[in-house]
Amino acid sequence: MSNRPTENKRPQHGPGAGGPMGGMMRGGEKAKDFKGTMRKLIQRLSKYWLAFGLVFILAVGSTAFMIAGPKILGQATTKLFEGLVAKMQGIPGAAIDFDGIRDIILYLVTLYGISTLLAYVQGFIMSRVGNTIAYNFRKDLSIKINKLPLRYFDQTSHGDVLSRITNDVDTIGMTLNQNLTQIITSTTTLLGVLVMMLTISWEMTLATLVILPISFGLIMVIVKFSQKYFKIQAATLGKVNGHVEEMYGGHVIVKAFNGEEKSLATFDEHNEALYDSAWKSQFFSGAMMPLMNFVGNLGYVAVTLLGGMLAIDGKLKVGDIQAFIQYVRSFTQPIAQVAQISNTLQSTAAAAERVFAFLEQPEEVDDVTDPVDVTQLDGSVEFKNVHFSYLPDKPVIQGFSADIKPGQRIAIVGPTGAGKTTIVKLLMRFYDVDQGSITDGGHDLRDYRRADLRSVFGMVLQDTWLFNGTIEDNLKYGNLNATQEDILAASKAAYVDHFVHTLPKGYQFELNEEASNVSAGQKQLLTIARAFLADPKILILDEATSSVDTRTEVLIQKAMDKLMANRTSFIIAHRLSTIRNADLILVMRNGNIVEQGSHEQLMAQNGFYTNLYNSQFDPETD
Repeated sequence: MSNRPTENKRPQHGPGAGGPMGGMMRGGEKAKDFKGTMRKLIQRLSKYWLAFGLVFILAVGSTAFMIAGPKILGQATTKLFEGLVAKMQGIPGAAIDFDGIRDIILYLVTLYGISTLLAYVQGFIMSRVGNTIAYNFRKDLSIKINKLPLRYFDQTSHGDVLSRITNDVDTIGMTLNQNLTQIITSTTTLLGVLVMMLTISWEMTLATLVILPISFGLIMVIVKFSQKYFKIQAATLGKVNGHVEEMYGGHVIVKAFNGEEKSLATFDEHNEALYDSAWKSQFFSGAMMPLMNFVGNLGYVAVTLLGGMLAIDGKLKVGDIQAFIQYVRSFTQPIAQVAQISNTLQSTAAAAERVFAFLEQPEEVDDVTDPVDVTQLDGSVEFKNVHFSYLPDKPVIQGFSADIKPGQRIAIVGPTGAGKTTIVKLLMRFYDVDQGSITDGGHDLRDYRRADLRSVFGMVLQDTWLFNGTIEDNLKYGNLNATQEDILAASKAAYVDHFVHTLPKGYQFELNEEASNVSAGQKQLLTIARAFLADPKILILDEATSSVDTRTEVLIQKAMDKLMANRTSFIIAHRLSTIRNADLILVMRNGNIVEQGSHEQLMAQNGFYTNLYNSQFDPETD
C-alpha cells in the first residue's frame, strides 16, 4: 500500500485528551471492579511466581536482619553503661568490656551488610521482573492494536488509546518496581518490630500500641482531604495540557482571529484551578509525616517515662530502652507507608482495568482458513445489493450495486455523507458488509485474507501521511524491496525527482514529524511516488488534489493519470471538473447510486449530477 488510510480525527478536548501528561496523575481514580481486576493482574503475574517468591524471601530476610540490629546494639549500650557505673561506684577491677562491645559491633556490621546485600539483590530482581512485565504488556497491546477492527478506533479517541499504552502501563510497572516490595518490607517490619518490642517489654509495647488508633485516625482524615484535591488536580492538569496542545496545534488560527486574549484567559482559569488544587493536595499529603512524627514523639515520651521506671525497678536494662525507642521509630513509619500504598493500589487497579479492557476488546473476525489465492484478483469489482451501517439504527449504504470492469476509472461523487468514503472502507475490508457482497475476480472479498487483499491496493488520500525519516524511507514504505533504480523511476513518473534535488541531501533529506518542512503539494507527489513503487492492481484516490494550488494540481493530475493507467481506479472527488475523463461515474445520494454513466451521459440526463456539477460554477452557491 502506498499510504495508510487516515480516519477523520475528532478534536480531543477535556481531561483525558491533550498533552503527554494528559493521562498522568490519576490521583483519585478508582477501579470499577477492584477485586476482579486484581485477580486478573495476579493471574498474569503468576508465571513469575518463582521470582516473586525469591523477592519475598529476600525482602523478609533483609528486613529481619535490619530489625535485629537495635536489640543487639542495645547490648553494647548496656555493657558500656554497666562498665561506666561500676567505675563510678569504685568497684575493684571494674572496667568497660571493650572486647565484648567490639564483637557486638562487628556482628552488627555483618548483619547490616547482609541486609543491604539482600536488599540490593531483591531490588535487582524486582526491577528486571517489573520492566519485563511492562514490556510484555506493551507488546500485547501493540499486537492487539493490529487485531482490533477499525470500528473501535472510530469510537475511541486516539489520546485514550495512547494513554493506556503509555501512562497506564507505566503505573503498573512503577507499582511492581517500587510498591510491591515496599508492601512486603513494611508488613514484615511492622510484625517484626512488634515481636521485638514484646521480647523487650510487654508494658512498653502496650503503651506504644495506644498510639495506633491516633495514627490511623489522622491518616484517614488526611487521605480524605488530600484525595479530594488530588482528583481535582488530575482533572485540571488534563484541562491545562489539553488547552496548551490545542492552542499550540492551532496557533496560526489563534493569531489569525486575534484569539490570544481569550486563549490566555482560558489558560489562566485552568492554571488557577490547578494551582489551587495542587497546593492543597500537596499540603495535606505533606502534612502526614509531620503529624505522624508528632504522634511518634508522644510515644517516645510515654516509652521514656515508663522505661525509666522499669529500669529503676531493675526490670529493664538501659540498652533495652535505647533499642525500644529505635523500634518505636520503626513502628510508626510502616503504618504511614501502608496507608500510602493502599491509595497507590487503587490507581494501579484503575490503570490495570483500562489495560485489560483494551486487551479484551473483540478482535476482527478471523480470516478464512482456506483463502482464495490473491492472484485471482483482477480488478473486476462487483457490488451486489450492499447494505452497511456503522450503527445498527443508522444505515449508511442501502442496496448499493455496481459492476466495474478491470482497468476502468471509477469516479464516486455525491454530497457529504452520501457514503463515498464508506465504499472505500468496504473495498479494503476495514469493515465487512452487513448484507449483500463485494466480489473481485468472481470471489467474495471475504474469501481472501485481509493482508493479501490489502496488498493489491494503493491509496492516495487527501490527508497525506508521511513519517519522520528520509524521503527515501518514506518512498520505500510502499515497497520495502525497492531498488535505487525503482525509486528513481517512480520519482520521475510522479514529478518528485526535480524538487527532491533542490533539497539539501536530496533523497536523504529528513522529513520532520509532521513533514511540515515540505509543501502540501510536494507531500502529495511523494505519496503518489510511493503508490508507483507499490505497483498496486487497484488504486484509490480520495480527494488527492483538494488542498493544493492550481499549478501543483496540474502536476498531480498528470502523475495520477500515469498511475491509473491499466489499473482499476476508484476516484473520490468533490471537484467534479477533475473526473470528467472517468470511464464510469457513480453518483451517490443517501447511501445508494442514483445515477451512473460517463460525464457526457450524466450531463445529458440533466439530473442530480448536473445540478452538482453546475453548482460548483454558480456564485449563488458560495
